[in-house]
Amino acid sequence: MAKNKVKKPRRARAETPRGFRDYFGQDVVARSEMLSRITEVYYAHGFDPLETSAVETVEALGKFLPDVDRPNEGVFAWEDGDEGWMALRYDLTAPLARAFAQHRRDLPNPYRRYAVGPVWRNEKPGPGRFRQFYQCDADTVGSASVAADAEICGMLGSALTAAGIDAADYSIRINNRKVMNGVLEVAGLLDSANPEAKAHERGIVMRAVDKLDRLGLDGVRALLGEGRKDESGDFTKGAGLADEQASLIVEFMGARRDDGAATCTRLRELVSGSITGLEGVQELETIGDLLTARGQTGFMIDPSVVRGLGYYTGPVFEAELTFEVLDDKGRKQQFGSVAGGGRYDDLITRFTGEKVPGTGVSVGVDRLLAALKAKGRLADQGAGPVVVTVMDKGRMADYQAMAAELRNAGIRAEVFLGGGNMAKQMKYADQRSSPVAIVEGGNELERGVVQVKDLVLGAKLAANIESNEDWKAQPAQQEIARGDLVAHVKSMLSRDGA
Repeated sequence: MAKNKVKKPRRARAETPRGFRDYFGQDVVARSEMLSRITEVYYAHGFDPLETSAVETVEALGKFLPDVDRPNEGVFAWEDGDEGWMALRYDLTAPLARAFAQHRRDLPNPYRRYAVGPVWRNEKPGPGRFRQFYQCDADTVGSASVAADAEICGMLGSALTAAGIDAADYSIRINNRKVMNGVLEVAGLLDSANPEAKAHERGIVMRAVDKLDRLGLDGVRALLGEGRKDESGDFTKGAGLADEQASLIVEFMGARRDDGAATCTRLRELVSGSITGLEGVQELETIGDLLTARGQTGFMIDPSVVRGLGYYTGPVFEAELTFEVLDDKGRKQQFGSVAGGGRYDDLITRFTGEKVPGTGVSVGVDRLLAALKAKGRLADQGAGPVVVTVMDKGRMADYQAMAAELRNAGIRAEVFLGGGNMAKQMKYADQRSSPVAIVEGGNELERGVVQVKDLVLGAKLAANIESNEDWKAQPAQQEIARGDLVAHVKSMLSRDGA
């Protein structure tokens, strides 16, 4: 009788979960450099940094995400026995609202802050759509003035320019939720006396309009009506609007004219009879005037901008990159949106019971980095560290001291710790994009010298070197006095631009 075979435990799969990714070396460096340039703009405008916890209570986060068909309404949440339901933050604004409400007695009012960090959304992953991504936010809390909204829009333009996007390559599109609400009032979908009525239908309308760029007018029109079937065959139920109601929404989306004044004139016609709608149009005109006075170009009044999050109450805006890139199939398309935000006057009120206005913007860090890469605006991969090779393992302390001397002089340096012969160590230096390698064997130690290999120059000369003698003779490798090491390496790095 055959013996039962004992199943070996399955090895853990070394793979990231769907919708997540790893960031290595230069990707992290490029992101850090870009964020530094953006946050310098925020800081120059008087905004202070703020870091909040990645975890919030579900109650503090609220229910504002548009992807309501996902588990936990779009957030990664779990039940804690002591604290109740907790969740990873889905943006940086909801934590700001909680933090301001909690510490408002110790904070200036208005409070201006910027924040950078990862956020998580329990959404269906897809090409270019991740469940974890970075945001870079700036917000003003405590000011009801439309000048605060205009400042955020102007500052966004300055931040994009600082990051490396030319003014001709972006457009800041501005709308106002009050105008949208005015249209909904006229369409019979919003009643100030009973604001909860038809909330479900309004949510579908808002999400549909926000998908105009992706679905096109026909796709949005379908969602305003009975619903839409996508390419996979999945059916999304629509808002069920009558033709007259849907036509008004479509006219609103297409109300943009050649200039802001003409657009506002058309919007006034569409919201005639709605006090809220007319107030929103007036705010749009004021924002336009203030941005013009600031010298900001590249902005437009665009009624198709609504933003998907449910907490916006006034002006909303998006920064769209207007240059073309190639998609996965080699087709030309505009790069699209890289930032957005708006006014949220009720978000903090949930905590305080008092009216606390706020407005802000969020930059999609990964999207903007991809745009800079597409434009060739990211610096080439930076030089790696100087590598001090190990010719004698018994002299590790000497090699560590050598690397420390270089680091004390401001030169990035490391000692090779992997073990192996010179060929393996040189291969490692190549993998690290090292500009220089240092060699000190027993012979060099006795003579008080070190061998310095200029790997940048060596790579340029390698194609023309056919023999070992040629390699030894070429100037990419030099023997220098041990005491001249730091000065010599500094000179080499300066010459090679490393």
